[in-house]
Amino acid sequence: MWVSRNVGGMDRWQAMRVFVKVAEAESFADAGRQLHMSPPAVTRTVSALEDIIGTRLLTRTTRSVKLTEAGARYLSDCQRLLADLTEVETAAAGTYGRPTGTLTVTSSAMLGTMFVLPLMTEYLDLYPDVIGRGLFIDRVVNIIEEGIDVAIRIGHLPDSGLTATRVGQVRRVICGSPLYFEKHGVPTAPGDLSKHRIIASTSAWTSLEWRFGVQKKSTVHVKPRLFCSTNEAAISAAANGWGLTRVLSYQIAPQLEAGELRAILSDHEEEALPIHVVHPEGRYASAKVRSFVDFAVGKLRANRHFN
Repeated sequence: MWVSRNVGGMDRWQAMRVFVKVAEAESFADAGRQLHMSPPAVTRTVSALEDIIGTRLLTRTTRSVKLTEAGARYLSDCQRLLADLTEVETAAAGTYGRPTGTLTVTSSAMLGTMFVLPLMTEYLDLYPDVIGRGLFIDRVVNIIEEGIDVAIRIGHLPDSGLTATRVGQVRRVICGSPLYFEKHGVPTAPGDLSKHRIIASTSAWTSLEWRFGVQKKSTVHVKPRLFCSTNEAAISAAANGWGLTRVLSYQIAPQLEAGELRAILSDHEEEALPIHVVHPEGRYASAKVRSFVDFAVGKLRANRHFN
């Protein structure tokens, strides 16, 4: 490949770096100082590069150095190629490097508190040079614009350039307390919900159109008697025996295990929702991102609440 050719005894990559530095500094002397090269060596390198390319890249005067039209185009290409080279080198170093820096992880509020936060604290114990930042919020975060390293997301993902690894699934479930069912009976079909007290959350992604079924689908429009601003509040009201609510299966895992809540209408549930670990850097991910993703994927796949 052309990159392997030497220019004035230098590697072509190095010659490109010298040219970029001269163009940015608009001075051979300043570029030489930054590169720890003598001005004559810098001049020879750029001249040799121009000879190989076959066109003038810089216009020299006694007071300044300016790009030619061809030089401006070549500068843009060099900057892009050198950035790509840096990414390749960073990726190689990241594979074996020590995780450092700030790691920012996002997820929905309850998932973050219940499962992602324990992952992060265990990970930080393993890597003391990493600082953790958890953004647990019930909205879809743009991880590129908001500088997020890793997102744990529930639901089907849109097409994007992000890297996603599936780690499990959760279900939408309707639940109530044993005390409630003793007093009011147990619904056996979605249509029976109209005869029961419904507790609804007004947090993100909630709807009064409750859908059922995988093959044979149906929808029930519920009329809640009680609205709560958080899922935690709706779950608490249900556990206290006031009515029925619909949440994601992981959100009531402790109450189910303790016998405080019971899931119903399981045969009528919708298709399960996937859980993914998502990050934007692909194969160029830093050591902190690679190590956390590997750690989180293993832990979440082993979690019985996501199977």
